[in-house]
Amino acid sequence: MRILIADMKQETSTFNPTPTVYDDFRIYVGDQIVTKFTKTKTELSGAFDVFAADGRPEIVPTMAADSVSGGPIQTACLDRLLEEITEEIRKVGAVDAAYFCLHGAMAGQDEIDPEGRLLTAAREILGDIPLVISLDLHAILTERMVDAADVIVPYHTYPHVDQYETGQRAAQNLLKLIDGQSKPTVARVELPMLVRGDELITATGRFGQAIRMCQDIESSETGLAAGVIIGNAFTDVPDLQSNVIITTNDDPETAKQAAAEIGRFMWENRELFQADLTTLDESIEIAEATDGLTVFSDAADATASGASGDSNKILEGLIQNAFSRRALVPIVDAPTVDAALEAGVGATIDVTLGGTRDPGRFEPLPLQAAVRSLHDGNFRYENGTQGSAWRSVVLVAGNIHLLVTARPIFVVGRRAFEEHGLNPVDFDLVVVKSPNGFRPYYEDITTRIVPVDVPGSTSANLKSLPFQHCVRPIFPLDEDVQTPWDNEKSA
Repeated sequence: MRILIADMKQETSTFNPTPTVYDDFRIYVGDQIVTKFTKTKTELSGAFDVFAADGRPEIVPTMAADSVSGGPIQTACLDRLLEEITEEIRKVGAVDAAYFCLHGAMAGQDEIDPEGRLLTAAREILGDIPLVISLDLHAILTERMVDAADVIVPYHTYPHVDQYETGQRAAQNLLKLIDGQSKPTVARVELPMLVRGDELITATGRFGQAIRMCQDIESSETGLAAGVIIGNAFTDVPDLQSNVIITTNDDPETAKQAAAEIGRFMWENRELFQADLTTLDESIEIAEATDGLTVFSDAADATASGASGDSNKILEGLIQNAFSRRALVPIVDAPTVDAALEAGVGATIDVTLGGTRDPGRFEPLPLQAAVRSLHDGNFRYENGTQGSAWRSVVLVAGNIHLLVTARPIFVVGRRAFEEHGLNPVDFDLVVVKSPNGFRPYYEDITTRIVPVDVPGSTSANLKSLPFQHCVRPIFPLDEDVQTPWDNEKSA
């Protein structure tokens, strides 16, 4: 039993003007995939463990290509990436089944559905074999993806903490298909809505109720996979919207009824799925008055959602408001990193910080700072995978410590700071580049979390962004949005 494995992930913000290039991807080929992902908290590790416990499968790894979220992928770079993965798939010869581990919200400068293109090419090579894909629940679900996959298995948690379990669910579904124990029947409800905000936190919010309905389906007699895929609101492509997708075992009526019920629930609660943001000045006042650690969520410049990471708006606000407490702020600025590396530890340098990747939104901020430490930029995230900032430095400007990286990294967990000698618990204010994914790492050490309303290519203030391609009309951008049930009401 030979099972092909492939992995391709990047979450794209089409509003980020800095393109993603080939060298931004961390690429593993063949057995490197097994070595690098085994014993990590990832989908691939979860799948490997299920296959190992079964004892029969021979894992046939092809290529894994993952990048930090960012701007649209340059056309030539994306073509190269897809051609290389496709060629690795072609090389392995005949296999009995395939598992594709995808994010689902990738977009190129020209190709708006890289995952669909990859899966279509894979189908042409592999033929009619069992094929399962796993997706982030922020994926952009397209017809090509739905047509190519027998079963689609999405995450069930936000913030995402179930990657390993998602891989297990995907592998279990694949084994059922191989053994002839399932005949997938799929129902999909498309919802013209973009969602943000704290009600999406699955442990506490209304979205979690919808996910638990999905989990009830999966645990039912005929359930195979179920999820609500809400899309990445910043991947402005024609298929951007929310989706409910239910897969049952030869039970189309249950799939249809469940998809409709969960879809109605999501639509009826749409007004709750909007972010409640705090102005920058008010946020700083809160942090100044709070005993203990305050965390600022800079969701507008979230490198975890595809933003550029070079926003200096919060830093500028802290300086202008004479913030008096110890603050820790991350920012992407390759020229500043190079200047600090050249000057050396202990030197004081004059730099213009920020606005190097998204200059239309951020104007470089003049700043004098001391160089505290220099780093090669290599570290490990909480899930055990490798992170790389290319180069990085720590600067100190008065009471503000700055983690400056040459390229974007995920500033979600605490490890990005800790591996640069910065412990968030030593500060009164920490800025994270994440809307909610940081919560599992900070809720036990913070007194206050503040979602800050500042500009950025991933702003939760959706009406501030220049949408051109997504489904229209769509909530909350438009009025009088029609739903799949409007025709029923008029009939």
